[in-house]
Amino acid sequence: MSLKKEFVPKLWTVLKEGVSQEQLRTDILSGIIVGIVALPLAIAFAIASGVSPEKGLITGIFAGFVISALGGSRVQIGGPTGAFIVVVFSIVQKYGTEGLTIATFIAGFMILAMGLLRFGSLLKYIPHPLIVGFTSGIAVIIFSSQIRDFLGLKIEKTPSEFIEKWIAYGSHIQSINWLALTIGIATILIVVLLPKITTKIPGSLAAIIICTVITQAFQLPIDTIQTKFGEIPNTLPTPQFKSLSFQEIKSLLSPAFAIALLGSIESLLSAVVADGMIGSKHRSNMELVAQGAANILSAIVGGIPATGAIARTATNVKNGGRTPIAGITHAVTLLLIMLVASPYAKLIPLSCLAGILVVVAYNMSEWHNFLSVYRGNFYDRVVLLTVFILTVVFDLIVAIEIGMVLSAFLFIKRMSDITQVSVLETQDEKESIIPNLPKGIMVYEITGALFFGATQTFQEALKHTNQKPKAIILNFKNVPLIDATGLYRLEEIVKSFNRQGTLIYLTEFLPTIKIEINKTNIHNLAVLHPNLQFCLTDAKQKLNLS
Repeated sequence: MSLKKEFVPKLWTVLKEGVSQEQLRTDILSGIIVGIVALPLAIAFAIASGVSPEKGLITGIFAGFVISALGGSRVQIGGPTGAFIVVVFSIVQKYGTEGLTIATFIAGFMILAMGLLRFGSLLKYIPHPLIVGFTSGIAVIIFSSQIRDFLGLKIEKTPSEFIEKWIAYGSHIQSINWLALTIGIATILIVVLLPKITTKIPGSLAAIIICTVITQAFQLPIDTIQTKFGEIPNTLPTPQFKSLSFQEIKSLLSPAFAIALLGSIESLLSAVVADGMIGSKHRSNMELVAQGAANILSAIVGGIPATGAIARTATNVKNGGRTPIAGITHAVTLLLIMLVASPYAKLIPLSCLAGILVVVAYNMSEWHNFLSVYRGNFYDRVVLLTVFILTVVFDLIVAIEIGMVLSAFLFIKRMSDITQVSVLETQDEKESIIPNLPKGIMVYEITGALFFGATQTFQEALKHTNQKPKAIILNFKNVPLIDATGLYRLEEIVKSFNRQGTLIYLTEFLPTIKIEINKTNIHNLAVLHPNLQFCLTDAKQKLNLS
């Protein structure tokens, strides 16, 4: 893809190509449906994140609009997502809502920079076990965070730590509100079962309407958005600009990085899933640019972090959305609902929202993927379980950082294990596999990358030979690459054998390997020739061997 096209929003491409009236109608209808679906999720994600419900709506409106208008995907729907609940909640607990706003603002510029530096294609190299591990861990934390509202427990302040949270639940289990639990269970049943009857009405919306009507009609004594947060504003926020001190930026860099990394990964995963559904191809770097701009704007208007939402994007595709117009319509729909329906939204029972998030957590857990990775090889299992446990018990930021380092080390270990040095001779008769190879000449065949993780194996295999050959030929035909450490070790080995009076030959190497070797002194200490037979003949002549 050309650089010029790579940074062109899909909306611009679509408008340039032209949109039929039929597709335009379908996109607008799909956008309205997705906007209705997004309403309860935006409110629920905001509350679960420890902020007021309108912040979720604000994020869906402003960030959702920017992601669709500037993004590199035709059908991506942006807004607050369940993946951010853990990060946002921990930031709010430690730094307050103002700290969250600053972290989101900084993260926006980080994501923007990733896109401009064309990092979009690099994010695909994040290991799958790591992604499954922290995604499943986030799902467990989301589920845990909803137990208080789902059961209606009378806990003044729920601990943020996972283990302490469950201890608090256990110590307050006698305060369970059976009416709240009934509403929560009813919500789950409606969300799960309604799509089997009809797909025209979103299950979460139907659950909210039914449970809210029942709660208000019978004046059930359970907590609602109004009793917990008060009124939901029905006016647009005023942009806020604040000068940031170096100390504030420094202290919030780590949380901002977590937002940026998680947002980038989820948005590109969502775009890839959407590509598979519609047979298209997104522009990953433009998508990151849009995500960055969306988070900057979200912070300015007092919203929370935003990214591509896989479930809402899939809903858009299933309802016929094929252009960014659907995503823009979704944002406008949320805006109209906020302006008109806010007085009614405040009546939603918290146990109903908790029930919706329990379903979200279950869908997000990807238990089938978790089990699939767990049944895989030992190394993937180690990464999966390490990241999962660290995410749940400690911190998502720590989990991602340690997971990346652990994945890299285990990959190096696996690569070094497959690097082998073998002698081309039989074990019993000491007769060479190579015809007419006289005694005194040994041929070593190296298989695998000769990089820093495998050089120790390489060096030990050559130095601990029981024989003292007059000539050694190193066959590099199965060596795809060699790094600086490999070159250093190779040069040390060549020098060592030279001191013993042993001739050294390097043969059948790739052109790229020869270029690297020629940058060192090895080419002055050994004979380099691409043909093995030439090296054998030359060694025989120099050693007067028949």
